[in-house]
Amino acid sequence: MTLKNYRTYFLEKLTPLYDAMEAESFFHIALEELKGWRRVDLALNPDAGLSASEIKKWNDVLHQLEMQKPIQYIFGKAHFYGFEFEVNENTLIPRPETEELVDWIIKENEFRVSIKLLDIGTGSGCIAISLAKNLADAEVSAIDVSTEALAVARRNSETNKAGVNFILQDILAAEILPEHYDIIVSNPPYVRELEKAEIKQNVLDYEPHLALFVEDTDPLLFYRKIAILAKNNLKPEGRLYFEINQYLGTETVEMLEQLGFKNVVLRQDIYGNDRMIGCAV
Repeated sequence: MTLKNYRTYFLEKLTPLYDAMEAESFFHIALEELKGWRRVDLALNPDAGLSASEIKKWNDVLHQLEMQKPIQYIFGKAHFYGFEFEVNENTLIPRPETEELVDWIIKENEFRVSIKLLDIGTGSGCIAISLAKNLADAEVSAIDVSTEALAVARRNSETNKAGVNFILQDILAAEILPEHYDIIVSNPPYVRELEKAEIKQNVLDYEPHLALFVEDTDPLLFYRKIAILAKNNLKPEGRLYFEINQYLGTETVEMLEQLGFKNVVLRQDIYGNDRMIGCAV
C-alpha cells in the first residue's frame, strides 16, 4: 500500500469521530513520528510504499485514535511554548490557553532580576519549565501532589535543561509554603462535576481526574487555599497568577479582592473565555 492510499484510509476511519481538520492533523503528527516526514516530504513522494511492519505501526496508532486516546499520550509528547514535554496519563496535556498565561507572566516580569517563583500543581512541569527558560536568573520551584507527575516533570526539566526544584506536597494540607516568592502561579483543578457533560470523551477517559475536577459544592477550594498561602508567602510587590474556570471569573475576582489582593485583572483567552487572573499582594 502506498502512503498516499493509507492516508485516505486513515482519514476515512477517523472522520466519523473527529472533524476533518483534526483527523488531518493526526495523520501529519503520525507521519512525523513514524516516518520522520513532514507534509512537504509526502507531497514530493506521494507513491512511497509502506512495508507490512510499517502498516502494523500505523494501524496501532489508528486503533488508539479510534478509541479516542489523545495523540499526545500515544506518542508520549506534547509541545508547549516552544518546548517539547513528555506527557502520560499521570499528567494533563498542556493547552494553548495555558501558553497564554505563561506569556502574560513572562511579559510582565521579563525585566525583573533574581525572581523566586513557585508553580503549584505543576503536572508535566510545562509552566514552571517554560518560565524558568524565559525569565533570566529565575529560581523556580514546583509543587505537585502526584509522585508520578513529579517524575515526569523532573525528566522534562532535565531534558529542557531548566533546573527546576520539585516538591511533593498536597497543597490543601499545607499550612505554609516552603519559602517567600516574587511570583506564585497555579493552574489547579477547576472543572466542576456538573460541567462533565461539556468535556470531550478523550479527556474524560484518559486525562487524570485528580488534576481536572473539583466538587460542585466548593469550586474555588484550591484558589482560596492557594491565595491564603500566597498572602503570607509573597514578597512585597509579589504577584499571584491563576488559570481559572471560565464560568467563575467574577467569583474568583471577588474572592481575591476579599482576601486583600490588589489590582486584580481578569483576562480572556483566544476563544474569548474568562481564563486567567493576575493580582498583586
